[in-house]
Amino acid sequence: MSKLNSYIPNRYMLVNVVARRARQISEAAEEMGEPLNDKPVTLAIREVAEGKLDARGMDLTIEEDVVDQETEQL
Repeated sequence: MSKLNSYIPNRYMLVNVVARRARQISEAAEEMGEPLNDKPVTLAIREVAEGKLDARGMDLTIEEDVVDQETEQL
């Protein structure tokens, strides 16, 4: 965890970055029809740990449509 926090110091931002990257990995694998050997979250965490991924340049805003859909489900 400390190694991950050296790249993304805020735990909440780390969770957000990893979750978004995991979705990207999952969607890309699905589009290409390639099976993943590891779970997308594991792959995203490895990218952060290796310094390949940090919060810079990522769009961390939540789209209104997503928030509306989540609210409707409650």
